[in-house]
Amino acid sequence: MSSLTAVFDLDGTLVDTAADLAAATNRTLAGLKLGPVAASILRPVVNSGARAMLEAGLLHHGVSKSAQQIDELLNTFLADYANNIAIESRPYPGALAAIEGLKRDGARLGVCTNKREHLARKLLGELKMDQLFDAIVGRDTLPVHKPDPGHLIGTVILADGDLGRCVMIGDSEIDVRTGKSAGIPVIGIAFGYSREPIATFKPDLVIDRYDRLGAAIETLLPPAKPRR
Repeated sequence: MSSLTAVFDLDGTLVDTAADLAAATNRTLAGLKLGPVAASILRPVVNSGARAMLEAGLLHHGVSKSAQQIDELLNTFLADYANNIAIESRPYPGALAAIEGLKRDGARLGVCTNKREHLARKLLGELKMDQLFDAIVGRDTLPVHKPDPGHLIGTVILADGDLGRCVMIGDSEIDVRTGKSAGIPVIGIAFGYSREPIATFKPDLVIDRYDRLGAAIETLLPPAKPRR
């Protein structure tokens, strides 16, 4: 796999972040004297971002806020989350071993996430995973973000990767749409935060354990051309 490029989504794919995101949402809502919202209500909207989580929490309480008020809540959320980013968040079982194995085999590795870049870097740094990646690209790194294919293509370029031998690994419809738009095969993660089973969105393959990632990649990508 020496010429492979593997690009990963972050939340719900590499790291289970739902508990910390829900906690930050609830602390933000508490500033409005609103009670906590169950993680089961917030988890399905993790892939839609922090604003969506706040909106889901407000909807749960039957509270309406203007766009400007939600912007203010979002700023509060982001500051709180940055200070509590890895209290409970952990890599999914087998993720670290799979990534380290790809790295040993010479793969170029990237993260393509709609999390803001500084938060993605802080989270991966707290988990001691940041040095494994050749590029960490957030929603604000480039002029576009997922599902725009330029976000994924830009990640591959920043990782000094090979667009011809690349795979996207993600847990959401957005990840599948992004990969398909970029002409890059997608491996769906079955245990992430997708509202519907990831197979519903027709990724090229679905895995339910990280120890199956290597075989899935070999199934999807053509053999590497021999070096001369």
